[in-house]
Amino acid sequence: MDKVLIRGLKIETVIGIYEWEKQIHQTLLLDLDMAWDNRLAAASDAYENALCYETVSNRLTALITEKPIELIETVAERVAHCVMTEFNVLWVKVKVMKPGAVPTAVAVGVEIERGHA
Repeated sequence: MDKVLIRGLKIETVIGIYEWEKQIHQTLLLDLDMAWDNRLAAASDAYENALCYETVSNRLTALITEKPIELIETVAERVAHCVMTEFNVLWVKVKVMKPGAVPTAVAVGVEIERGHA
């Protein structure tokens, strides 16, 4: 299976369950693995046949920053749904990390995989 990868997409947004978190921006880091048949893009060397990681990254940034979200689980589900429906990706793995959420950990996070049967 071919994949298009995005690693360490940094998004500053309002995220969290505590009142103080709802008053500030915090960093989320996203990793995505997106199933995409790269053969046509490779053979044609044509941008329009590729899954554009910049377009995906910009769309996900807009999605996550449009309104406050409490849970990183919600972020992961929304990202997976967006990628699959708006970019015609048949399978996606999404990892969302929240640095500094737990004082004794570098980051905490969730990872999900979603796909069409």
